[in-house]
Amino acid sequence: MPGPAGALPHPPAHLRPPEGPVRRKDLGARGEKAAQDLLKKRGYKVLEANYRTREGEIDLVALKDDAVVFVEVRARRGHAFGTPQESVTPRKLARLRSLALEYLATHPHLPSRARIEVVAVDMDPQGRVLNLEVIEDTGG
Repeated sequence: MPGPAGALPHPPAHLRPPEGPVRRKDLGARGEKAAQDLLKKRGYKVLEANYRTREGEIDLVALKDDAVVFVEVRARRGHAFGTPQESVTPRKLARLRSLALEYLATHPHLPSRARIEVVAVDMDPQGRVLNLEVIEDTGG
């Protein structure tokens, strides 16, 4: 039976996107959502997600224990290129520190105490979360 007038038929199987591994962008979004859910369960109040400036992006900005917490989310499928934790380089931490200082300067009503944390998200090729780890002491 034909569909509604103007409806397009489903494309044949060989023209549909393959089911299987998720795209990198989608993987990151899933990882950030999982991280945000975990942090909320642990008592963090998430203020912003994907805060962008010309200098870069902060994945999550939250409040916890009267401190502003700047969170870098690192999602990975497998460890062929290292673990999520290993992907946070000293250069990345320096950029996060700079972004955090800029954020605090433009939000003077927030507590002056701040720290940088990393949420490492291990995922399978289909984008399902296998493990989440909050790394609270990044030296940031």
